[in-house]
Amino acid sequence: MGKGRLEAFSDGVLAIIITIMVLELKVPHGDNWAALRPLIPVFLSYILSFIFVGIYWNNHHHLLQAVRHVNGRILWANLHLLFWLSLIPFVTAWMGENHFTALPVALYGVVLLFAAIAYYILTRTLIAHHGQESTLAIAVAEDFKGKISVILYAVAIPLAFVNSWLACIFYVLVAIMWLIPDRRIERTLTQ
Repeated sequence: MGKGRLEAFSDGVLAIIITIMVLELKVPHGDNWAALRPLIPVFLSYILSFIFVGIYWNNHHHLLQAVRHVNGRILWANLHLLFWLSLIPFVTAWMGENHFTALPVALYGVVLLFAAIAYYILTRTLIAHHGQESTLAIAVAEDFKGKISVILYAVAIPLAFVNSWLACIFYVLVAIMWLIPDRRIERTLTQ
C-alpha cells in the first residue's frame, strides 16, 4: 500500500499534539511583566517539548521519504510511535505546572525514552519491509544519535529524583544533539 495516508495521518496527529501543548499556556491575569513570571516554567517546558515534537516530525518525514510503501506492521509501528508522542502534552503540562519537580521530570523522560524506542522500532520495521540493501537501511546503518539519546534518557530518569534540573539538562542535550542536522537520509537519497 502507498505511504501517503500514513504520512498525512502522522502529520495531522503531530499538529494536534503541538496545538494541545500551546493551549496549556494560559493567559495571565495582569498586564505587566510580573504577571508572566509564574508562566516561565510552563513556557520552558513548552519550548522543550515543541522542539522534541518538531524533531520527530522532521525525522519522520525523512524516514518516509526513504521508503516506497508500507504494510500493516509499519502502520502499527507508526501508531506505537504516535501513542508515545501523544503523551507529550500531558507530561509537558505536568512538568511545567509543578516547576520541574522530580516525578513529573522523570515521567517526562519515560515518555521521551519510549518515544525513542518506538521510533527505533518503526525504523527497523521499515527496513525489514524494504530490505537491508534499501536506501533507508544504508542511510541509518550507524544510528549514533539514537543510541546516545536512549542512554541519556535512561540516565536522566533516575537522576530526576536526585536533581531534576540536571535531568532536564540531559533532555536539553538530546534536543540540541538532534537539532544539529542529520543529513544521512538526504545524502543517501541524492546519491
